[in-house]
Amino acid sequence: MTTVSQDGEHLRLLSIFHYVVGGLMALFACFPLIHVAMGAMLLLNPDAFNKGQAQPFPAQTIGFMFVVIGSVIVLAGWLAAVLIFIAGRFLSRHKHHTFCVVIAGLSCVFFPFGTALGVFSLIVLLRPSVKEMFA
Repeated sequence: MTTVSQDGEHLRLLSIFHYVVGGLMALFACFPLIHVAMGAMLLLNPDAFNKGQAQPFPAQTIGFMFVVIGSVIVLAGWLAAVLIFIAGRFLSRHKHHTFCVVIAGLSCVFFPFGTALGVFSLIVLLRPSVKEMFA
């Protein structure tokens, strides 16, 4: 197998793995929706938590914080998943080398799958022969 065909095969496999990790990230990013639902419950029915208490429970404030923080985490996770999907698409088309390198570096933050994907992506993408394929 020649170096060019090996590089092409590595890019094809990395593209597939980007799709898989992007899907897993999108799935795991949905977990904070539980906090959003709890916050909505606190906002919609704050009196349910104040029965028989001398000092009222700040249900609306806490509910608002749950909704906002949970929503931000969900949206950030979905954004990261979309960026990884896009990088996988670019890898399969051999386009936008710099974007793929940046996303590979950022995906190292998402332990354990993103870290493995990012490290292997960086190893492949920083080869001079692979960089020539993106020209």
